[in-house]
Amino acid sequence: MGGPATKRTISQEAFDEVVKENMEDFEMEAAEALQDAIDSLTLQGVDLSGIITCIPGESSVQDNPVMKSIDDLKKYFDEFEERELQHLTPLLRNLANLCDPNNSKDKDSNTNAAIAARNGGVELVTSICGKVSGSGNEEVVVAALLALTSLLRDVQTAQTFHKCGGPDIVIGILNQDAQSSEILNGCFSVIAASATENEILKEAFVNLKIDQLMINTLKGDNKGSVPSIYDAIRVLLTPDDFRVAASQVYGYARQFAKAGIAEALVDSLQEGLTSPTLVSASVALKAVAVNDEICRSIADRGGIDAVLRCIDDSGEQLNKSVARSCCILLTKLAGSDYNKSAIVEKRGLDRLISLCGRFADEPSVIQEVMYIISVLSLRSPDHASRAIEAGAGDLAIQAMQKFPSAPQLQRYTCIMVRNLVVRNPENRKILLDNGIEKIIRKGKENHQSCNAAATDALRDLGLDNYNL
Repeated sequence: MGGPATKRTISQEAFDEVVKENMEDFEMEAAEALQDAIDSLTLQGVDLSGIITCIPGESSVQDNPVMKSIDDLKKYFDEFEERELQHLTPLLRNLANLCDPNNSKDKDSNTNAAIAARNGGVELVTSICGKVSGSGNEEVVVAALLALTSLLRDVQTAQTFHKCGGPDIVIGILNQDAQSSEILNGCFSVIAASATENEILKEAFVNLKIDQLMINTLKGDNKGSVPSIYDAIRVLLTPDDFRVAASQVYGYARQFAKAGIAEALVDSLQEGLTSPTLVSASVALKAVAVNDEICRSIADRGGIDAVLRCIDDSGEQLNKSVARSCCILLTKLAGSDYNKSAIVEKRGLDRLISLCGRFADEPSVIQEVMYIISVLSLRSPDHASRAIEAGAGDLAIQAMQKFPSAPQLQRYTCIMVRNLVVRNPENRKILLDNGIEKIIRKGKENHQSCNAAATDALRDLGLDNYNL
């Protein structure tokens, strides 16, 4: 694995010295000296993230609220006594509020998190997590985990967390406090934040048997009340670290499925739209479903029935997020030939066409339906015939005409058309008689991303000039 790309950096002291030199050597005003330092160093390719840019004479580095927060935490932690734990909680929450990207009250959360990281915030809060983990004080443990999550933003902060023994600390907390939904949620939030785009952290947590802790949570008394567990599953099984030539997440997914996580996620889907974590559970299950065996086991557990039921309900309740996530999951499950037949036999095609009727003005939903039908029809003339009978041909024509500026929908529709006609000559005549050629050519002309799919569709429609 290669290391992260290195950038030129500068210390806070060196930056302040550049500003001072601008004022003393070039007689600049304070504000001008600061801006010149920022501009010149940026042009030189220096990374200024985490540098506190204050105007000399008006404020100082120590006036920065993040620095104040870290200094307060350091001072208190140095004099730490367990009987005074309650005083640590507001300090941790203050740092979390300053650095939390979801905190709308502080628009500078990214800058604040970088300042905290540059000044030892990750090391400090990780140490605090380890110190308070066995205290029995749920409030302070949760506050520490929230603060740590807010600081873990990139590869550098994740590596610092790893060097400080962060994964072992978090796993230790999970083992000690498995009954608290808030602590569980905090731990899985830290796991998701630290392992994002980081293969080393993914491996560290898998080696620490995180799958067993996950299955215990998904099947325990707190199931459904720990939303961050679904994010953690998704992150650990996503090959998003582009520094590595070959990710190990495929093997992790098989390990997770073997531990029973796929089955537990199917059980989560059974709750339907009443569950606030339905979308997250769908995304997590998609990440686990990496091969035919797992996809079939999901179907045998009732996964296809659950997904189709959620699709029906999402249409009735006009819940676009659920509709899209369930369609994407169904596409993944349809990658198994065994599941394709099951979906079709359960009137899946009719139910998908009906969903498009409910979301007639939502191309983001319709395009996912197109893609499912293309997968269901792949190498299956019978399914292609049944798709045309269900109305897939009319849907293709209507959607491409109604949403000419939606490139992904246009592309997915072309893929679907190709699969509907490549082994079904009778479907070619139906679509050509309804004017599909002109519509596909227009999509090909308007969107470069549709070029290959449109060319393939025109060729398999039997047109000689398909490459024009």
